[in-house]
Amino acid sequence: MDGSERLIDDRAELVDEAATERLLPPAAALKRRRRWPKRVAIGLAAVLGLLAAFYLAALYSVWQAGRADEARKVDAIVVLGAAQYDGRPSPQLAARLDHALDLYQRGFSPRVFVTGGKQPLDRFTEAQSEARYLEDRGVPAEAILQESQGRTSWESLNAVAGTLSGQGLRSVLLVSDPYHAERIKGMASDLGLQAYVSSTRTSPVSGFSAFRHMLKEAGGVAAARVVGWDRLTNWTE
Repeated sequence: MDGSERLIDDRAELVDEAATERLLPPAAALKRRRRWPKRVAIGLAAVLGLLAAFYLAALYSVWQAGRADEARKVDAIVVLGAAQYDGRPSPQLAARLDHALDLYQRGFSPRVFVTGGKQPLDRFTEAQSEARYLEDRGVPAEAILQESQGRTSWESLNAVAGTLSGQGLRSVLLVSDPYHAERIKGMASDLGLQAYVSSTRTSPVSGFSAFRHMLKEAGGVAAARVVGWDRLTNWTE
């Protein structure tokens, strides 16, 4: 091989090496590319951590509200409806009514507001069955107010707020199951009521079933703190 051929081979080798170097990314760029998946993972972990903390805070609020008894003198005791069977309250609803009856007899309010509509083919509304139950146990009919159109807690409490405000009344003592307390108190407050809660302690919904309800309620409470109860109810009903 003469000198000219060796020169050509050397130049070709240099060209190949230069081309290879151009194809390889700079060290800094390569390092940044390696960091990108890690940064995404850290960001996702941070977001999930914040969401978990937000949910746990709501869960604690639901648990705490269910344990609290804020019984005091108010304008009206409000019973949130539950299932009824042809005019007879279900055991869950009866437990709420028994507690409301006790509060009424102890003089916390001169009136009891019962709530709840009816399912298709039902002959009676939840409110009608509640009113009859209380009357049979000595509560005068004139001391019982009825809201019989609501299909949700929001609809019932909205009607209660409208009726009470028309009479110049505002403070309420809400009666339901413990897992329900934080939600209904939040709704009532959003509707302009001065709301307190006093949950029944004799509900048949207890143990793991009550815990499942509490987990679900915590999700609703967390979401409502972001979008508001009225909007959340419209989305979920």
